Amino acid sequence: MGVKLGDIIPPGAAEEVELGFFRGRSVAIDGYNALYQFLSIIRGPDGRPLMDSKGRVTSHLSGLFFRTVNLLEVDMKLVYVFDGEPPQQKLETIRRRIEAKKEALAKYEEALKVGDLEAARRYAVQTATLERYMLESATRLLDAMGVPYVLAPSEGEAQAAHMARKGLVWASASQDYDSILFGSPRLVRNLSVIGRRKLPGRREYVEVKPEVIYTERLFNSLGIGREQLIDVAMLVGTDYIEGVKGIGPKRALQLIREHGSAEAALIHLRVEPKANLRVVRKLFTEPAVTDDVKLEWRPVDPERVKRVLCDEHDFSEERVDKALKGLLEQQRKRSGLTSLDQWY
Repeated sequence: MGVKLGDIIPPGAAEEVELGFFRGRSVAIDGYNALYQFLSIIRGPDGRPLMDSKGRVTSHLSGLFFRTVNLLEVDMKLVYVFDGEPPQQKLETIRRRIEAKKEALAKYEEALKVGDLEAARRYAVQTATLERYMLESATRLLDAMGVPYVLAPSEGEAQAAHMARKGLVWASASQDYDSILFGSPRLVRNLSVIGRRKLPGRREYVEVKPEVIYTERLFNSLGIGREQLIDVAMLVGTDYIEGVKGIGPKRALQLIREHGSAEAALIHLRVEPKANLRVVRKLFTEPAVTDDVKLEWRPVDPERVKRVLCDEHDFSEERVDKALKGLLEQQRKRSGLTSLDQWY
């Protein structure tokens, strides 16, 4: 879920852009975050995910393929970064999420029984689970598309932020704001949800565009630094520490401005910390990351892509070919080749 900081992001720190803005720019995408978005959104009217003839979920592959094609067509240089072992401090959060998914699954099945498809779909979104075979199929697809991926030692979002901070990529991308706490100089949001989207629980739709948050602008606007923003997050609640009941981001920001640290704010509130604050702070300032990263962008291999999607997972070859045609044409033009057939 990530830390909820959206309410304190000032307009001057965030910039809504068109997809063409990223032409030639490299972006490290939080892979788990993106796949969960696809697993949640790409479902049938009754909430069931897409599946192949063997009963394997393919919603993540559908989202990953078509979204990545769209991004590559504008000449973005993508790298997906996937989680490794979670920090010990995150295990309780993971346990709570598993329990929440079980409860949502029970409500989903009950909604199906009574024929309430709207409720069923709403609960189904909350049951999204990323299994190992899904990650394996996703990385094979990315390799076939010529898109590099990185297996992080721990948090994928921390690794992506580290790569952006080191200049290996221009920005990191995630729906969560934790990337800012991990030190990314630029955070790109909405890449996996671009387009017309239905508002949760309402019959209204909005047009979602990519958004870039510049962290230096953010800190200047808020009048605090990165470590103080981490302290704001700890009061609100993160994956590593439960927040203070009744404290939202605006109130937390006020407390940190007034008292300087989470420790001092908790003393003022007469609240005992739920975890060792120094340890939690260090998880953001010194996360487990690696510099052993090799980024190589290659042209898409259409035959390999079709083997993964069509031969193994029953995707329509016509739809896959149609999606690849535009990408191949763009890559052909950029490479200087004279015939599309040279790509096959």
